[in-house]
Amino acid sequence: MWHRSPCCSPIHMARGQQKLQSQQKSAEKAAKVKKQQGHSANDQKKAAQKALQHICSVCKSQMPDPKTYKQHFENKHPKAELPDFLKNI
Repeated sequence: MWHRSPCCSPIHMARGQQKLQSQQKSAEKAAKVKKQQGHSANDQKKAAQKALQHICSVCKSQMPDPKTYKQHFENKHPKAELPDFLKNI
């Protein structure tokens, strides 16, 4: 009686092909997700940097708007004179 080994049966051959296809598909999907995450983080950094338009003349820290800048200046640099454009805010 002739006996076939289980590794060479047509069922295992087809499953092996499915496994390879599944691995390739999974790798492509993971690469795509990783690429999207990298871009979004980079975009967020650029947007955050763009929002910080005011730079403190004393300590060079960045603020998004004049009101925040004035609060920063009054709290962090009370002895320094307030810049003219912040006095009327």
